[in-house]
Amino acid sequence: MVSLKSAPEVLNELARMVRTQRLNRSWTQAEMARRAGLKLPTYIVFERSGRISLLRFLKILDTLDLMTDIGELGKIKDLQAFTLADLKQERKRGSRTSK
Repeated sequence: MVSLKSAPEVLNELARMVRTQRLNRSWTQAEMARRAGLKLPTYIVFERSGRISLLRFLKILDTLDLMTDIGELGKIKDLQAFTLADLKQERKRGSRTSK
């Protein structure tokens, strides 16, 4: 499958998303690292570069209550297997009930 983003771009986007979530909670980097059970330098490197182990990333997501979103990844359908006819829904008209 062709991707429009490179792996480093995706990592940076994930780090920005986590940073935004952290700031929405008014947590410092130190507070986020403590809550996730990470060392502060590890967390700082993640926010700057997006580089972190999968296990540590999952700890961060769990801390931010975003683990359920990860569970949805495997449920995304491959749209390349569908035709336009498959994706097109029939228009349904509602019936009026008389009073």
